[in-house]
Parts: sequence; structure tokens; C-alpha cells
Amino acid sequence: MSAHDDTLPAHGHGPASGHDHGHGHGHGESEIHISLGGYVTGFVLSVILTAIPFWLVMGRVFEQSSTTAMVLLALGAVQIVVHMIYFLHLNARSEGGWNMLALIFTLVLVVITLTGTLWVMFHLNSNMMPGMHTTKTLP
Repeated sequence: MSAHDDTLPAHGHGPASGHDHGHGHGHGESEIHISLGGYVTGFVLSVILTAIPFWLVMGRVFEQSSTTAMVLLALGAVQIVVHMIYFLHLNARSEGGWNMLALIFTLVLVVITLTGTLWVMFHLNSNMMPGMHTTKTLP
């Protein structure tokens, strides 16, 4: 070992290694600041966005089931966004914009999933068991 090894801190941080962890270390605003308040806000929003659809379905608030389905899908999409922001910490500033690309990709997948779900729900009656309508005439 040389004499220079004794001057470095144990973890390779400090003035000699160029990793001074004081203020102004260059990370800027793209650094994610995780706090208990953010998690609590996300949790409360998630609970509310779960309780409202439960109440809508169990209370039969809307007369038409298609209206209930549309509201449920909208609240589900909002809950996905809440999870992405508060728990996955996705935003446009972090990771040099790669999180925004992941967010756009997620939104495309959500649109595909919601569209497919609506298509299946609206065509379920006629496509799943077409023979069920003729059983009423059997003796």
C-alpha cells in the first residue's frame, strides 16, 4: 500500500474523491425527495379511489351499468396515475427524461387495456354463449 491510501475515507467519499456531499453537489432538482407525507398522501388517495368504486357498485348509484363501468374505468386510470406519481416516483424531471418515456409507454398500455376491457364488456353478452338465448324454448 502506498502513503496515499491512508488519506482516503473508508467509502471513497470526501474531498479527495470528488464526492463532497454538502450543498451544491450538482444533483439539482432531478433528485427524488421521498417523504412520509408523500406516501401518506398516496395511500389516502388510493383508499379513496378504491372506496368510491366499491360504493358505486354496491349502492347501485347509476341506473345503467355502462355508466358505472365508464366511471369505474376512469377512477381506475386516476388510481394508476396516483400510484405512478406517489409510489413509483415517475415524473418528467427525474432520470434525464427516461421516466417520462416510461410514463408515456404506461399511458399507451393503459389506453390499450381500457379499450380492450370496454370491448369485451360490451360484446360479452353476444359473443360468449350465443346458445344460451335458445334454451328458453326447451321443454
